Amino acid sequence: MVLAHSLLTAACLLLTTAVEAHPHPHTPNGARILQERTEKAKKCSSQVGAMKAKRHQIRKRQDLEKRGLRQGIDDTTTDYVIHAEAPKYDFLKNDTCILAPEITQGPYWYPPHELLRQDMTESEVGVPLELEIGIIDVHSCLPLDNVLLSLWHCNASGSYSSFDYDPNTPFETLLEENGIDDPSGYDNWAFLSNSDTTFLRGMWPTDKHGVSSFKSIFPGFYVDRSIHIHVQAYTDWTVQRNGTVDSGRVVETGQLFFAEDLSEQIMSLEPYVSHTEITRLKNSNDSIFSQVTKSGAMADVDTEPLDGVDYKNGVLAYITIGIETTTIKNGMTASPTGE
Repeated sequence: MVLAHSLLTAACLLLTTAVEAHPHPHTPNGARILQERTEKAKKCSSQVGAMKAKRHQIRKRQDLEKRGLRQGIDDTTTDYVIHAEAPKYDFLKNDTCILAPEITQGPYWYPPHELLRQDMTESEVGVPLELEIGIIDVHSCLPLDNVLLSLWHCNASGSYSSFDYDPNTPFETLLEENGIDDPSGYDNWAFLSNSDTTFLRGMWPTDKHGVSSFKSIFPGFYVDRSIHIHVQAYTDWTVQRNGTVDSGRVVETGQLFFAEDLSEQIMSLEPYVSHTEITRLKNSNDSIFSQVTKSGAMADVDTEPLDGVDYKNGVLAYITIGIETTTIKNGMTASPTGE
């Protein structure tokens, strides 16, 4: 059974992170660009749906370890090398989503700690999450290979790696504690990083089928935000020997959300249920998700139980994202034309 939303030929708006104290820039012609991308995505649904149907029989996941998700260093060259099998199913779901022309990464973006790896879990405890993201070009409707996807999200108690702050404290207060009374004018908050931890951060390129897959845990929540995962797409990227991105052209930045009924079910389990210091914000009260729903688009990933039986044993989440490869950005405040 597939939980959440399945809208054929739907265009999905994924907006970047924001906090009330953190104004985030919008491109002046963002609405027009979004509409254009929406129309382009709609014409791709039949091609994407055909790919999905061809691979329907291999949706079921039985064993996490059979995927061979691992990474390593080649000691003979000291270069970071990729050791991983392809995703178990190589279709792109036909509910195509659009990343909006919005380019703020949010307060916990920190590229130096986003390692080239599919298994982002490290030692974090939570309900297993397998996430597969398909990428298509909205012009050609074809899958895009070698697009580097960068993901990051909080742990079961709401904390982000690289930022050792109380997840129950409003971001405005955190800024004041760091001597920042006026947040306007800041493009990103990477300078607030105060930890060497890297959990729940990872990057992996799309394969020849246009699919990239990750292993993590279901995210928890923190103050003033509903449950979400950040995603950023790079083209023309390179990687340093330690496995972090050296340079790249940011095509899109966005967020993935989960349906409320699934979030409620997962949050009733340990260790999530022990997070009682604050009340979890629902999607309907989230400032970013509200912008999504006002547009008439859907931002939830499609999900099913990882074992085909019970979500408490793990969640399989998948989504297809249509991107416009010509709108190169720097991930902060660059215009859609890259100027």
